[in-house]
Amino acid sequence: MSIAVGDQVPQVTLKVMGEKGPQDAPTAELLGTGKVVLFAVPGAFTPGCSMSHLPGYVALADKIKERGVDHIVCLSVNDAYVMDAWGKDKNATSLVMAADGMAEFTRAVGMELDATAFGLGVRSKRYALVIEDGVVRHVGLEPDGVGISVSSAEEILKQL
Repeated sequence: MSIAVGDQVPQVTLKVMGEKGPQDAPTAELLGTGKVVLFAVPGAFTPGCSMSHLPGYVALADKIKERGVDHIVCLSVNDAYVMDAWGKDKNATSLVMAADGMAEFTRAVGMELDATAFGLGVRSKRYALVIEDGVVRHVGLEPDGVGISVSSAEEILKQL
């Protein structure tokens, strides 16, 4: 069952790139206080994610933050090195590029995507959450994982 409005964000540890390499990013710290927008993608450097989804959040980051958002988190079932490289490649300096390498968060929120037919293993569905003090206030899950509409930066901006 997928995470829903009113649910508490699960407590797991993600990874982000620090000055000395990957470092722990407990969801209690990353998502547990303030207003956070988290958007998840099936994979870093994949076409839809790289050409549309991530660039939309990069372009609208200032407007999103003007609506009281403390952090914008991009999450993928990739490692911290890949997420860091992707963030640098797409100039995502105002976003937190979070790695869910073992899909722990993805499974905990019920958003896993079986991409084994494409040689990718377990990945994340494409979705976005608005979270306030660790509680989900909005879920934008793409239907059937096709397209970028309800999880887009433009749509999330309307939800804030």
